Amino acid sequence: MSTTYPIKTLLDRVTAIFLRAGLNEVQAPALARVIVAGERDACTSHGIYRIEGVLRTVKAGKVRADAVPQLDPAGQGGIIRVNAAGGFSSPAFELGLPQLVDRARELGLAAMVVNDCTHFSALWPEVEAITDHGLAALVLCPSYASVAPSGGTRPLLGTNPLAFGWPRPGRDPYVFDFATSVAARGEIELHRRAGKPLPEGWAIDPEGQPTTDPVAALAGAMLPFGGHKGSAIGTMIELLGGAMIGDLTSPEALEFLGTTSLAPRHGELILALSPEKFAAGRPGNPFERAETLLTAITDQGARLPSSRRFAARARSQAEGITLTEADVQLLDRLLDLGLDAV
Repeated sequence: MSTTYPIKTLLDRVTAIFLRAGLNEVQAPALARVIVAGERDACTSHGIYRIEGVLRTVKAGKVRADAVPQLDPAGQGGIIRVNAAGGFSSPAFELGLPQLVDRARELGLAAMVVNDCTHFSALWPEVEAITDHGLAALVLCPSYASVAPSGGTRPLLGTNPLAFGWPRPGRDPYVFDFATSVAARGEIELHRRAGKPLPEGWAIDPEGQPTTDPVAALAGAMLPFGGHKGSAIGTMIELLGGAMIGDLTSPEALEFLGTTSLAPRHGELILALSPEKFAAGRPGNPFERAETLLTAITDQGARLPSSRRFAARARSQAEGITLTEADVQLLDRLLDLGLDAV
């Protein structure tokens, strides 16, 4: 038996779970927003499934439930810096977003650096928050060591997600968000829970041999998408989203946590770009020219990334979010027990 919730009702329920677990009024609503967005858009690997991991990380003392992020008032030109103060990344991003948008509109390009944060969510909510202001966006961050480099046999890189968004006035933005591993770690965990084998080429076991067993994969290492190409992009993210911003790389994040069962601690890099500023003085409108390209893609019968997610969002907005009986029971248990539930 399933239950359907209006989006606002589910948002209030998830927020209440986080407040019950001791997160403050800054952390809890921001986390709830990204989790409910995952369920709303049928991205269940980043929906309520993530709540238990958040609570485990709080209970282990690896993230501050009472953190209040701090925005550096001075900044450095086009760089906006937010210290998450040991809390989660979502409230830190929300704090810095208005200044990021203002700087990008003024300068054409601005970057937000989030330091000392714990990250557990998808990146597309942040990308879309920027495209909503008519700006293009690129967001990236490391994770914890769980991916073997191409040709390697042990975990070293993170799943290292990369997301991009292009605004489309009057339409859903062009957005992609993917891990640089073959699949997100959450997808492997969902296969484990369902007792389903993994597709071939996703992972290796602790001895470095190919495996379709999700348990062996979680004990071993995931593989980068596209072989050496994904490995190179994952390494680039370690450099830009770790070393360059003075924060943890994926091996350092794993050392800090001591386990892969908790949400990783590191930093995040967010870029916002103004198409009008970059195209100034050149012929044509950048948004109209982009539409010509995107329309040519769909005219061939190809699907733009995130189109299924936007369709799921429209259904949820019209009909609500439907959860399974097991999901409802999970929410009830978490609200009743708080941190004692994990």
